[in-house]
Amino acid sequence: MEQPPNRVEAWQALIDRYNETDPEFPVEQQVQDWNQIYTKIAGAVQSNTQPDILFTIPDFTTYVRPLGKVRPVTDVVEELDGEHRYIEAATAPYTDEDEVWAVPMYGMVQMLWYREDLLAEAGITEAPETWEDLLAAAEAATGDGRSGIALPAGKNLATDQVIYSFMLTNGAGDFFTEDGQPDFDRPEVVETFEFYDRLMEFSPPDSANYSWGEPQAAFNSGAAAMAIEKGQYLMPFEEESGRPAEDLGCAPIPQPADGGQPGSIYYSNAAMVLSEDDARAEAAEDFLAWLLQPENYGEFLNAEPGLFLPLTEDGVEAESWTSHEVITTYRDCVDQMLEQSRSGALFGFVGGQYVDEIGNISGQNVLAQVIQQIAVEGRDPAEAVAAGQQMMLDAVQG
Repeated sequence: MEQPPNRVEAWQALIDRYNETDPEFPVEQQVQDWNQIYTKIAGAVQSNTQPDILFTIPDFTTYVRPLGKVRPVTDVVEELDGEHRYIEAATAPYTDEDEVWAVPMYGMVQMLWYREDLLAEAGITEAPETWEDLLAAAEAATGDGRSGIALPAGKNLATDQVIYSFMLTNGAGDFFTEDGQPDFDRPEVVETFEFYDRLMEFSPPDSANYSWGEPQAAFNSGAAAMAIEKGQYLMPFEEESGRPAEDLGCAPIPQPADGGQPGSIYYSNAAMVLSEDDARAEAAEDFLAWLLQPENYGEFLNAEPGLFLPLTEDGVEAESWTSHEVITTYRDCVDQMLEQSRSGALFGFVGGQYVDEIGNISGQNVLAQVIQQIAVEGRDPAEAVAAGQQMMLDAVQG
């Protein structure tokens, strides 16, 4: 589900090189869409046309596993861990019932991105550290046709991700009871959505239609001074903005001044094996292991340098990754992303959780639906959060 042409082309080049080794089962890439994959994979499994390998994130895995085709990959992950040394955040969200259900491949974390040139014009010389700092900077940078910040507010995963990063900084990242039931309607959750609503005042008026691409386009064009997203902002910045690399600033996600904590949504992206044929399953595992070899891993990660972060200790040091021009140019931001990853988390997997029903909640973009009720329908955040609680209950019970 990585559709941008540069990612498709880079991975295809790796696939071609692997296929030149004359494997028994050559690899063929099929590009999908996160907004459609939930329904498409269900139909594929029902018709026995599922792929041998399906890339995944932790909550998507909980959705696909009950369909009945996901094979445990515990042995291969243990072998890869012994060889490459996975970081803990890589394997934990895929471990359930004493098995590992996907091979971790790369990480993603969000940051605050800011245009140093545009904030300087607005009199802001320091990166915002607190929520109040962020509001003040967004307000100062808004005017003359420019927005202080570009936020997604559409019914999509991009919106889910940004609001959840703020929830983590406010201690609201765990919204489940001990037995896995939604516990979303809580003061710290309401407070976070109230803050997002305030920040939306300084986002473009069509933000309710935004997903991933629109905030980045506004940021690079100078129509917005700040955005919150993952590391895909690095590679195209100079070409699309016409500005030097030093004008791209990055900082950890701002947190509440009182009682806040470091946090960002963090994804360990992985690959499930869905082959029903044992030989094809073994071949799938061999291909994934080949990608994780340091001489190949950097090329894999640098399909989108900075967005795809290494999950292994030898991957962090691999010259095939560290020598890429984007990584060397923005090394400070890359190091900050690696550090931000230490405080990252994902809904349904906080503190060792494994909420089986989280895929039903994320598949319906419930967090984004709450934002939509506030931004589009004008509902009070407390009312919208209460409605979100009910949506979650309906999702896990229905």
